[in-house]
Amino acid sequence: MNGSSPRAGSAGSGARVDDELPVLVLDVAREVGDDLVAHGSRRGFVTAREVAVAVDDAGLDAAAIEQVGVRLRDAAVQLVDDLAGAGPSGVSSPAPADAPASVDAVRLYLNEIGRVDLLDQESEVDLAKRVEAGLAAAQILDSPLELTTAQRTCLRRVERLARDAKQIMIEANLRLVVSIAKRHVGRGLQFPDLIQEGNLGLMRAVDKFDYTRGYKFSTYATWWIRQMISRAIADQSRTIRIPVHLVETMNRLGRIERSLVQRLGREPTLEEIATAADLPVAKVEEFHRLGIDPTSLDAPIGEDGDGSMGELLEDRNATVPVEAAARLLLRSDIAAVLDDLNPRERTVIEQRFGLVGAEPSTLEQVGCNLGLTRERIRQIEAKALAKLRRPGRVDQLDGYLDT
Repeated sequence: MNGSSPRAGSAGSGARVDDELPVLVLDVAREVGDDLVAHGSRRGFVTAREVAVAVDDAGLDAAAIEQVGVRLRDAAVQLVDDLAGAGPSGVSSPAPADAPASVDAVRLYLNEIGRVDLLDQESEVDLAKRVEAGLAAAQILDSPLELTTAQRTCLRRVERLARDAKQIMIEANLRLVVSIAKRHVGRGLQFPDLIQEGNLGLMRAVDKFDYTRGYKFSTYATWWIRQMISRAIADQSRTIRIPVHLVETMNRLGRIERSLVQRLGREPTLEEIATAADLPVAKVEEFHRLGIDPTSLDAPIGEDGDGSMGELLEDRNATVPVEAAARLLLRSDIAAVLDDLNPRERTVIEQRFGLVGAEPSTLEQVGCNLGLTRERIRQIEAKALAKLRRPGRVDQLDGYLDT
């Protein structure tokens, strides 16, 4: 690219990047760069994904990321692009003949945005002033003020110039969106979707940018792009949506866990993660459970995929055929035993013990149903039970007591 922005110029000069970064950010960027160099020196290269994860964990902005790139180049560590369609600089490589249409579309998009020159800070300020003037013109046009035809024509022209300025700022920073979107690959959204969400954040940044504060637009836009992508991942990547603030905590725990893995050389325990995150162990365990993706009951299983996950799960409410048959036999045998009682005794026993499908009834309830007193129902029940306890009456039910 022939653009004259500080970002473009800093790619070839570590000193210039150093001058633009605060001391603390510069120290973090150098530390990240040193870690990547140490990692890459052992095998001769680092991948774009590893770089993206490292700078994202450190929370570096676009300018600081340039310092990491300078550190890698100075150490002659090769950067291998592990993302189909986009290299570290955003320039795509030729697609293979059998590449999917979606990959071809991404590479075509990257080729198109790679042809747009970057903006220097003076151009950004000039365009931001036009956007600001356009917003003011829109407010005047929407107000109840009485305007002449000439005034309306002039204000509409200012609006058109503002739209053109916004378009220029957006197109010149699309590569920034791609570089940030790369860091979020593998978190539930496809790369094109991440770019789309990042572009929405870029548009919002153009509307909100305040050039009077003296910041570079790329620094300001990075925050909006990252916010839109993070929110989209939280809202769209899961079958069951998790609130954004919980997703942010889960991401923080993930960064802590990766850091502990590198430091300890093994998977950390929940207690170690909780100590590093200053959270209760139960809370960390809860966040780990939230991070588990749900599995569809229709998910195919087996070598041939002819079964489903749902077929392996127990239905605790289902009736077991053997138990259903045993209940039918028990009901039949109880009815045969009750045949030895007179109709009133049988009714009292059935209602008192719930033998006819209803809940067991109290003496008062049975008395109300039969028009008898509570004491009379108690006497009938006692007499009926005495009959049933006679030898030979309930012997046929003894077998059910063992099951």
